[in-house]
Amino acid sequence: MPRSEINRSGEMEVFARVVALGGFSPAARALRMTPSAVSKLVARLEARLGVRLIVRSTRKFMLTEEGTTFHMHALRVLADLDEAERAVAACQIPRGRLRVNTNVPFGRHHLLPLVPRFTRAHPGVELDITLSDAVIDLMDERADVAIRVGPMRPSQLMARKLGESRMAIVAAPAYLGRRPAPAHPDDLSGHDLVTFNFIRHSDSWPFLIDGRRHELPAHGRATVGDGESARELALAGQGLTRLALFHIGPDIAAGRLVPVLEPFNPGDVEEIHAVYVGHGGKLPARVRAFIDFLVAEADLGRPATVRQEAQTAMPATAS
Repeated sequence: MPRSEINRSGEMEVFARVVALGGFSPAARALRMTPSAVSKLVARLEARLGVRLIVRSTRKFMLTEEGTTFHMHALRVLADLDEAERAVAACQIPRGRLRVNTNVPFGRHHLLPLVPRFTRAHPGVELDITLSDAVIDLMDERADVAIRVGPMRPSQLMARKLGESRMAIVAAPAYLGRRPAPAHPDDLSGHDLVTFNFIRHSDSWPFLIDGRRHELPAHGRATVGDGESARELALAGQGLTRLALFHIGPDIAAGRLVPVLEPFNPGDVEEIHAVYVGHGGKLPARVRAFIDFLVAEADLGRPATVRQEAQTAMPATAS
């Protein structure tokens, strides 16, 4: 019989049980086998090895010298197998350093408040969090998970959707006290705007006018490189800015920011994804636990702000 067809670990386990229990019958009962099946297995093992392992009679059971040697090595192999299984099982317990990269708004307003809850739930995980609005390469930065907000680009990464957030144009009451709120998108030309200066940013804002979508120029008197800076400038009364409601929903609810031009809002949204490296469900337990936690716990479902939509992982379209 080819060696690949022989269950050698199974033979060792049966042989070790026979020795431990002192006979074929008790070993058979423990293994839920018949005594004849146990006897045949040991006989087959002896035939393959070409030695007698056990001297047996109706009254006597004794290991030969070869049997003693084989038994010692079998116990060692079985112990190694048990250790290997325990090690693999331990990998399913979330533990180790988890490197997370997120943009500043999501990090400050959603992720950081959740950190104590996550670390209490998973005491074996050490979080290493970087807040940056720069789009990183997960492999180069050795990040386990990145939070992406906005359009996704083709890549070999995987992604899980955390939610989506409608966009809105807002301004602080202090600014609107000095400059009356625009009544029509054409009025934007008479207002101070806070826009973005990064490469992926569009220099126009979309509007729904007479049932059709229009893109109107949006040139900022102040430009910034991240959403949190735009929010801070808007709160300070610098002018109008356009941000996702997951970011500014609490400010609107508290009256710190006021939506404008809502009748012309086209309803476009920014999607929020957790992006990670992994295929075929082969994820470290710490990564899977963190993403599942975000889907379940991140407060992305406030009324009229973000519709939470947890999905199974799919190939990402972002880098």
